[in-house]
Amino acid sequence: MKSIIKNFFIFFFIFIVISALFYSAADERGNTAPADIGQLVEKINGGEVASIVVQGDILNVELKDASMLTVKKETGESLSSLLSNFGVTPEKLAPLRIEVKDESGLSFWLATLLPFLLPLLLIGVFIYFMMRQIQGANGRAMMFGQSQAREFNNQNQDKKKRITFKDVAGVKEAKEELAEVVEFLTSPKKFLELGARIPKGVLLVGGPGTGKTLLAKAVAGEADVPFFHISGSEFVEMFVGVGASRVRDLFKRAKKNSPCIVFIDEIDAVGRQRGAGLGGSHDEREQTLNQILVEMDGFEPTTNVIVIAATNRPDVLDPALLRPGRFDRRVVLDNPDLQDRIAILKVHATHKPLAKEVSLRRIAERTPGFSGADLANLLNEAAIFAARENKKLIDMRHLFESIEKVMLGPERKSRIISETEQKITAYHEAGHALVAHVLPHVDPVQKISIISRGMAGGYMLKVPTEDKRMHSKTEFIEDMAVMLGGYVSEQEIFGDVTTGATSDLSKATELAHDMVTTYGMSEHLGPRTFGSKDELVFLGREIREQRDYSEKWAEKIDEEIMAYVNGAVARARDIISQHKPALEKIVAVLLEKETIEKEEFEEMMNEVDAGEEEKDAGK
Repeated sequence: MKSIIKNFFIFFFIFIVISALFYSAADERGNTAPADIGQLVEKINGGEVASIVVQGDILNVELKDASMLTVKKETGESLSSLLSNFGVTPEKLAPLRIEVKDESGLSFWLATLLPFLLPLLLIGVFIYFMMRQIQGANGRAMMFGQSQAREFNNQNQDKKKRITFKDVAGVKEAKEELAEVVEFLTSPKKFLELGARIPKGVLLVGGPGTGKTLLAKAVAGEADVPFFHISGSEFVEMFVGVGASRVRDLFKRAKKNSPCIVFIDEIDAVGRQRGAGLGGSHDEREQTLNQILVEMDGFEPTTNVIVIAATNRPDVLDPALLRPGRFDRRVVLDNPDLQDRIAILKVHATHKPLAKEVSLRRIAERTPGFSGADLANLLNEAAIFAARENKKLIDMRHLFESIEKVMLGPERKSRIISETEQKITAYHEAGHALVAHVLPHVDPVQKISIISRGMAGGYMLKVPTEDKRMHSKTEFIEDMAVMLGGYVSEQEIFGDVTTGATSDLSKATELAHDMVTTYGMSEHLGPRTFGSKDELVFLGREIREQRDYSEKWAEKIDEEIMAYVNGAVARARDIISQHKPALEKIVAVLLEKETIEKEEFEEMMNEVDAGEEEKDAGK
């Protein structure tokens, strides 16, 4: 559409230019007044004419008052015979100055040829632009099988803008592993002399936002080599063979630019295990995968082309893709730990003005489980908050607010809630917080709020004091009691339950199910797992679980799940019954302030605990 509009304006501009030339040729003296022969004869007989200049068929008449007239005469007829036929005597012509001029070449040819050539020229220009459109379409059709990879040439890029390992915080082990790849690309000779084979492929495995693409660009930046970036989905088209053709073209370009790096993002789009598609061996995705396997196997030992691929689903990749000789190395990128989060926050805070009281360590402590992308988004949201308030610096309040926005969504203060619903929400969140405070193996409470945020009517935020890789059965049981603390609080206070506990019930049931079927934490069922997931994906979700147990065991699994859930409910009920004064105090503050921060909550609970101890001592 844009090209059509552009061509139309070009065509219109050419038409205006040609018309202007034609007009200037037809009327070179635009300041003269037109007249007919009768008027000329009348002026001559009246003695008003000073001179006549004959130029072809045009008579340029100058009057004695210095005005000009333009008269068109018949082609091929002389001026004398024309005036004689109109009865002008030689005596009248004698005082006139008559001059005959030849027409200028440009004016003559334009006046002669343009009436014939202008239509032909306009038609020719129109046909030319139409042919250009057709040729462009044919060219795009011929390029259909060419690779769509984007090339980043680090050698032509400003060194200040080049991404290196310094720009990638954390992932220390991954950078050490990839440093060898950089050395292979920069000085392959020392490895070849010892008989070492250059690795052909590196597979980056990690969750979304862990920095796989950034790390691949850093490898190319460190090695100072060209970098080809393409997504796995860009290979696959509706026409069979196009993907394989694009793979061939990509590796052909890579070999010409050797040494270089080819980065295939989300390789699981084409690298899934073969034989699972409905199209059999003629499936376009499988044809593309076959071509990738052939190309990676076809490298010469001295070809300095390294393929780096990224995925968060390594379990679905074809085994042939993972064997030695193709993807020789697998680099795992986990979510950053505390120290890594501090380092990532420092990198992303480089160009953001932070207030002096800002502690990136406190922010890192409150963001366990955040990926590098989450942390970058957190700082960006904090900057947006500060800009909305016309602040020049980003302070801790902005950062804490952005943490909750990234985790739960934006605040919905405009949502109108009745006093009854607000009171139920306050008791619900107070129940969660009270149970979490009493149980020893639960993460400390960071914040309680009854302000709606995202899809939640209220929330209780608890954050671990340290990063955890493993969780015990005791921790799971206590976490389940915290999840059901709101449900129990509603029952105890109002004698009824609401739909506000739906999400809590779902999470508690799911945790109990995993404890029994996946983690082997059931004393009655023993140390084994139940069921295995099949790789059947519909709308992005696994919808089938293969049962490897009988109906008798299924009943026992249900009984164990109910036992865990009921035990958690009983434990939460005991805590809420024993500490009702504390529950009421939390609710009172929530209804007054809507939000309780960690420091205020801990101070409040210490006062309640001290009061209960004095009461028990008095008894």
